[in-house]
Amino acid sequence: MRYLPHSEHERADMLAVIGARTAEDLFARVPRHALLREPVNLPRHSPEFLVEAKMKALASRNHAAGDGPFFIGAGAYRHHVPASVDHLIQRSEWLTAYTPYQPEVSQGTLQMLFEFQTQVAHLTGMEVANASMYDGSTATAEAVLMARRLTRRNRIILSGGLHPHYRDVVRTYLGDGPDLVCLPASPEGQGDILNRIDGDTAAIVVQTPDFYGHLRDLRAAADAAHAAGALLIVVVTEVVSLGLIEAPGALGADIVVAEGQSIGNSLNFGGPYVGLMATRKEFIRQMPGRLCGETVDADGNRGFVLTLSTREQHIRREKATSNICTNSGLCALAFSIHMSLLGEAGLKKLARLNHHNAVKLAKMLGTVPGVELLNKSFFNEMTIRLAVPAAPVVEMLARADVLAGLPVSRLEPDNPARENLIVLAATELTTDDDIAMLAECLHAALSEDAQ
Repeated sequence: MRYLPHSEHERADMLAVIGARTAEDLFARVPRHALLREPVNLPRHSPEFLVEAKMKALASRNHAAGDGPFFIGAGAYRHHVPASVDHLIQRSEWLTAYTPYQPEVSQGTLQMLFEFQTQVAHLTGMEVANASMYDGSTATAEAVLMARRLTRRNRIILSGGLHPHYRDVVRTYLGDGPDLVCLPASPEGQGDILNRIDGDTAAIVVQTPDFYGHLRDLRAAADAAHAAGALLIVVVTEVVSLGLIEAPGALGADIVVAEGQSIGNSLNFGGPYVGLMATRKEFIRQMPGRLCGETVDADGNRGFVLTLSTREQHIRREKATSNICTNSGLCALAFSIHMSLLGEAGLKKLARLNHHNAVKLAKMLGTVPGVELLNKSFFNEMTIRLAVPAAPVVEMLARADVLAGLPVSRLEPDNPARENLIVLAATELTTDDDIAMLAECLHAALSEDAQ
């Protein structure tokens, strides 16, 4: 209460209205052991410039992605975001109503979401896309629920190449019952997901490129799923890959979900990000979230409206497809602006640069004693096996300001077979000097460990 801009008289009036004697009375039902006995141990107030200096000093202790060679991927990637993206998302055309219930005052927001949907549909090779989801992991879970509604079946099979965090989010949504089959991780690119499909399967979930960097055969997966009456859900964590590999929709996918962070959105210490979801037109009414559409007004002028909302805020709870009650609007706008700046040719060039640098990285890794590359195919990400536990090596390289990828043991700590594995990524920002420094540091670290 002491920080509220009210006088003692105003506070007394408010307390009188609600029938409390003091502010402490508002916490009477909180158990005594849960209350602080003294103020929080924080510095007293200071002048603004001193606070700013203190915060800058704290921030300087961080090692940001751009401070040195950076090979971390695993679902969040360091790409170049043009300065024009940040400039354009602040223009007043987009500063219309946060939730576009009133189209007459929300044309900027609605048009942007309409264009975003169009881009996502083209990118994924699907017929319709919604107006964004929270992120790739929750979009995956929503796609699984959508598949259950469409097929009236419950069994879901998750590929061994699905990102562990995505798997955990799906498990949180569905629980650990017998109807959720999580196949063992497959770092070598193998897996028997197609042989696990049966007549009770609602959908199989396949990621490509998968968590370990392998490209998956979507056409074979689609044929096997459809033959059993099941759906194919395709997950894409590195959306830039769709500039080079064939769109999942063209290969038989029924629902495509993706993390859109790579386009227009920097790493941002973990978020916020933007989930993409696209599907076939026949499934549109079971798609969660919102759909923006184009129309004309009474005078024949082009306009945009909220065409479909299947979430619980708009319809009876029992008829809602999801409790998703917002979208990542600003991140979707950044995605859409960056995609517009790239265009089709620019996206293809960006994807080729990513793959080109990844090929250089793979060739270098093949020259380091004690390093085994597990990938036969990849886009911009790959997995290596060291002759020693990976986490200490990654920590050693971090002290030399080289962020050498993600030790798989960090996401799968209870699996000893994964402790020697590292997932590395290269993007258009990876330089020859970065790769050379990684090679030098890896060689030194492995040689030191061998001694």
